[in-house]
Amino acid sequence: MSLRAKRAGGVPEETARVARAAFPKGSLAMRIRDELGELFSDADFDGLYPVRGKPAWLPGRLALVSVMQFAEGLSDRQAADAVRGRLDWKYLLGLELVDPGFDHSVLTEFQDRLIAGDAGIQLLDQVLEAAVERGLLKAGGRARTDSTIVLSAARQINGLVRLGETLRAALNSVAADEPEWLAGWVPSDWFDRYAIRFEDTRLPKGKTKQTELLEQIGTDGLALLEAVHRPDAPASLRLLSRVQTLRQMWIQQYFVDKGQVHRRHFKDRPPGAERLVTPYDTDARGSVKRGIFWDGYKVHLTETCEPDSPNLITHVATTDSTVQDVRLVAPIHAHLAERDLLPDRHLVDAGYATAREVVTACQNHKVNLVGPILASTSWQTKDGGFSQADFAIDWENRQVTCPNGATSSRWAEDRSQEGAAVIRVRFPPVACRPCKSREQCTRSNSRWDMGRRITLRPQAEYEAIQQARAQEDTQEWREQYAHRAGVEGTISQGVRAFGLRQCRYRGLAKARLQHQLTATAMNFHRLNAWWTGTPRARTRVSHLIALRPTEHNPCS
Repeated sequence: MSLRAKRAGGVPEETARVARAAFPKGSLAMRIRDELGELFSDADFDGLYPVRGKPAWLPGRLALVSVMQFAEGLSDRQAADAVRGRLDWKYLLGLELVDPGFDHSVLTEFQDRLIAGDAGIQLLDQVLEAAVERGLLKAGGRARTDSTIVLSAARQINGLVRLGETLRAALNSVAADEPEWLAGWVPSDWFDRYAIRFEDTRLPKGKTKQTELLEQIGTDGLALLEAVHRPDAPASLRLLSRVQTLRQMWIQQYFVDKGQVHRRHFKDRPPGAERLVTPYDTDARGSVKRGIFWDGYKVHLTETCEPDSPNLITHVATTDSTVQDVRLVAPIHAHLAERDLLPDRHLVDAGYATAREVVTACQNHKVNLVGPILASTSWQTKDGGFSQADFAIDWENRQVTCPNGATSSRWAEDRSQEGAAVIRVRFPPVACRPCKSREQCTRSNSRWDMGRRITLRPQAEYEAIQQARAQEDTQEWREQYAHRAGVEGTISQGVRAFGLRQCRYRGLAKARLQHQLTATAMNFHRLNAWWTGTPRARTRVSHLIALRPTEHNPCS
């Protein structure tokens, strides 16, 4: 396929006449065309196509079809049928009434090109640019961010099934690539053991028998890996993705001791960020949040929240499930800064707000990151002892004074285990040992190490923490932060109406494109609601909560 870039032109006169007769009040697709015009041009996708070959269906139109597909929850085949048979879609795309459209496989190819060129985010950005041009979006004001879990398209399986399925998938891949080689090598009992899905078999109940089966699977898998790496084995087998997955999974899960294959203890396995959870989606990772376990990813949505304009999603990011929310703050701000869409105040929950991020956002982008700073978890804070807040810090002279007047003897700049800059402060044992309040300060019983030790953040971060915690107790801060709750409704809309929580495809790259298209589709609906004057949904309140007096009702 090659690209012959050209403008799609206006809506054909006959298409416009028939569509307006069929939809006298308009529709989502028709309003997008009327209000935003030709959103995507073919020139935007120049880098995704070669210069020679059969001309491709116009990518600008394919981009619109891809977004509308997610706006209406359609499969590729249903979207292709809508292009052929729906008047409002022909109006949106500027097609003649007799245009036959395209085969549904063209959509899959186009989306693969978007993934290869990392161009999915361009669709969201171009909708936002159109909104800016029409005065519906501007920099400044408020924005809010939250994340939700995303389930992998691959089924969730337990440890025994995971290992059996990894070996079964590798065997099927080898059988498809080199059937004669495998038929001449594979032991006869493997046909019964790995013929069907493991979850469809009668697995052993007892722990001893399960361990025996796990070790048998491990031994068989190692035998297959040794066989495909022999000099006389076809070289192509070593490059099969399923075989490489088998090798990676076996390194993570098994070890060999005196010729015997044993499963590793869970403490000896890789951390969650590296550990495979299924052979059918090697990018998915297992995680837990508030007691909810899932295999897959996380998606982060950032939206505007101003009363005099539509709430539009300005950034979407997809990560594996183990990535902490706080790591997304800097990329979000960098992305919005490139597009001149930075907010003045960015409302986030505790997972995103740390002292370092608050300071960095202010210094680099002049953004006020607003979110609850986690309280100190030291035993002194919990038991009413002397916490860091009770110590006076002289930053200029690099000295700390305790509540009883003793001064520190050591001040050293260092790095934490995570690599963050910290300051190690130590008080002399001669000052702490005879102190009557020592039990409220330190529990060290060592004769030579009875002085209090304190780990401080750099001055800017330390002061940001103290200021943020003081502001959290004010009514003004609570009223300001209350606007963050609206992003929960956005997550709910994405989950209920757009399938945000369930991956359509396997792999992080495809999940990322799905969420970029979903966010763009949600913006289509929000713009449509703004143009039609549809009021925003109000927070649902139970009958019981509605009876609570107004001054105590958090939903009033």
